[in-house]
Amino acid sequence: MTELLRNPHVLSKAKDELRNVVGENKQVEESDISSLSYLQAVIKETLRCHPSARFLVPHKAETDVEIDGYMIPKDAQILVNVWAICKDSNIWSSPDSFEPERFLDHQKDYKGRDFEFIPFGSGRRMCPGMPLAHRIVHLMVASLIHSYDWKFERGMKPEDVDVSDK
Repeated sequence: MTELLRNPHVLSKAKDELRNVVGENKQVEESDISSLSYLQAVIKETLRCHPSARFLVPHKAETDVEIDGYMIPKDAQILVNVWAICKDSNIWSSPDSFEPERFLDHQKDYKGRDFEFIPFGSGRRMCPGMPLAHRIVHLMVASLIHSYDWKFERGMKPEDVDVSDK
């Protein structure tokens, strides 16, 4: 919600989409989520900008292996830095900007197949809570946007809110 408040044009687009898909006087239902492509892009962009865990669960190399010219010895502990991947300018244009539209143009998803976007990990050790989180977050954010008019208190501006990772 903080990123939406900091980016009122994004909040407005999401609210318009909800109004068009769900209607004015209806509550958002889980069955509506698949028709809300902009809301889905907002959630993906939020997970990209603010991954809930900076590092995935540690793994151990079972054998000596070379990856992109780097030698990883057997039994080495391997940590995947999700935050660094999500902020990598070789992968993402303007990585420090909140731009949900980047997810409208392609099918990158966080379900473990696109390794440049893995906030829940990937493979058999992927976060087992991802399907539940997916359902709850989409429904909750959609309901909050659709049911309330969000705005700053008098005198406060979007740039006053610090969302930097510390």
